[in-house]
Amino acid sequence: MDNGDWGNRLTHPVTLNVGGHHYTTSISTLQCYPDSMLGAMFRGDFPTTRDAQGNYFIDRDGTLFRYILNFLRTSELTLPVDFMEMDLLRKEADFYQIEPLIQCLNDPKPLYPLDTFEQVVELSSTRKLSKYSNPVAVIITQLTITTKVHSLLEGISNSFTKWNKHMMDTRDCQVSFTFGPCDHHQEVSLRVHLMDYITKQGFTIRNTRVHHMSERANENTVEHHWTFCRLAYKVED
Repeated sequence: MDNGDWGNRLTHPVTLNVGGHHYTTSISTLQCYPDSMLGAMFRGDFPTTRDAQGNYFIDRDGTLFRYILNFLRTSELTLPVDFMEMDLLRKEADFYQIEPLIQCLNDPKPLYPLDTFEQVVELSSTRKLSKYSNPVAVIITQLTITTKVHSLLEGISNSFTKWNKHMMDTRDCQVSFTFGPCDHHQEVSLRVHLMDYITKQGFTIRNTRVHHMSERANENTVEHHWTFCRLAYKVED
């Protein structure tokens, strides 16, 4: 293999199935720390397993892998301010043998300046698909925005009133829109506008993930999730 082919292989996208959660990244990211388990795996030192779709399969916690992968990408550990699974994340870091991450998790220093905290917005799209339609028919789609930033929820409720007919439901920490059958193009349009609106409020995308599952014999469900974050200053009481 010449240098050009090797370079293309390092940057070529690969998809991992970690405990049922799918992540797309590159070989170079996975080999960021050569002495780690992932570095050895994608160097060819360890055997790899593929799922039915040809994705690399790792039988570990798929939700926590988002933090593992983000650390490989940035060499920084950034967790939500209300993160409650530190012990589990330490076990995952130990499994993957990423020494700098293990050190970060054992370091008692605060992740953010003491006068700031992280605000989080979760945007999810849940789409139910008919297995037996050709082309595949969208049965129903739901878009949900979840956050404790009430001003953002109020802004969405006030700025997206034209979508009220799509069963807009507003709760304390959540706004959701339900689209029913086969009008998923309108859901995509709303999602694009929502993502633009959220980023204009100072949030940046921290993580994206996709989850596929079958609930019924004639239905598939595909879930897309986007996590947005921004730092905010604490206000003294």
